[in-house]
Amino acid sequence: MDNVYGAITEVSYYSKTTGTERKCNIYTPPNYTPDKTYPVLYLLHGIGGTHREWLDGAPDEILGNLITAGEVPPMIAVLPNVRAMADDSVPSEVLSQQNIDAFDNFINDLQNDLMPYIKAHYPVSEKREETAIAGLSMGGREALYIGITMPETFGFIGAFSPAPGLMPYAALDYPGQLNKEQMLLPDEYKHNTLIFICNGNRDDIVNDLPFQYKEALVKNGMDVVYDIFDGEHDFTVWKEGLYYFVRCIF
Repeated sequence: MDNVYGAITEVSYYSKTTGTERKCNIYTPPNYTPDKTYPVLYLLHGIGGTHREWLDGAPDEILGNLITAGEVPPMIAVLPNVRAMADDSVPSEVLSQQNIDAFDNFINDLQNDLMPYIKAHYPVSEKREETAIAGLSMGGREALYIGITMPETFGFIGAFSPAPGLMPYAALDYPGQLNKEQMLLPDEYKHNTLIFICNGNRDDIVNDLPFQYKEALVKNGMDVVYDIFDGEHDFTVWKEGLYYFVRCIF
């Protein structure tokens, strides 16, 4: 890809969590050098996607343009396969419990396999103020869950049209990863963590769930940036989300 945008490279790493080799895409910025330490963004896809889904959102162009304009620092972005199971291809039934469980299992793959691989092969910072996680739809749900569960690791959390199931959701019989009382960070991280949530004004997939997540967080004393963009449950909204989120991090 044109160096003005940086480069995206597909790599493989061994996952003890799944017992398989897994693939992810790595974005490196323009003029990348292994001699410099970079902040890192983990960017998660939706329930019917793989590590390639975000490529439809041109993250290299969004990041590359902002970096070249001097609006954000050069960064590395990791675009993993969030479906943490032995067969991580897209299943015929994306709403199956097995597929949902695989997404919820990603936190283990991330902690135990992917992040160690990235740290061993790329010069990424290990400071929480230089580590971010974000995602679209189901990836947004997982980004919120992981960010809240691992506050010592992530200083920035982005959720673009986050999917149902972070909290109990009767319509799909989801028990929820967290209850309303657990939608908060420890006191030491409450006011030094950016939480960004957005949704499309015509989204009829997640409807007002992103707003409900925001309200639960705010009720528990969290600081949340919440935006509505013109669009549906698609990359029109998610690209806007990524653009505005990245401008607020690092």
